[in-house]
Amino acid sequence: MTQRTDTPPTWDERTQLATFLDYARDTVRAKCEGVSEEDARKAPLPNSPLMTMCGLISHLRWVEHHWVQVMFLGEEPEGPLTEATDDDPDPEMRTAVDIPLPQLLAEYEEQSARYRRLVADRDLNSTAERPIGDGRHVDLRWVVLHLIEEISRHNGHLDVVRELVDGQTGV
Repeated sequence: MTQRTDTPPTWDERTQLATFLDYARDTVRAKCEGVSEEDARKAPLPNSPLMTMCGLISHLRWVEHHWVQVMFLGEEPEGPLTEATDDDPDPEMRTAVDIPLPQLLAEYEEQSARYRRLVADRDLNSTAERPIGDGRHVDLRWVVLHLIEEISRHNGHLDVVRELVDGQTGV
């Protein structure tokens, strides 16, 4: 079972932010424990055909990629998000049903480890290379807070989907 804690070992800002980010990520993994491959691909909400556990994990992976590598570091976009269109705004969720859940989780964990090191090695006041929609350059602190919010919100979606596909609640 995935071990999680939201209590940091020290009370400085960086450690608190990193602890909450890891707690949210660990919760993602915990919500996926024991789900069958078949259930991980089910979309139980009739009006949300992309809302699968696999789709949510893929979405989280690529959202973090976007905010850290594309927006903060200024790298060029890659992966399924580059294929997004008005008609297919979430290709990372659509294509995820073809990828085994353990692979999605492993890729997400490997990426999380890289980003954990990046956050540890950078000043929280460092500004993003690319501006957000209003033209401002957010700082790393904002990126971390945004990721905590984004992952936590989607953990709620994982709760609902998991309960609907196999009855599992909690975590």
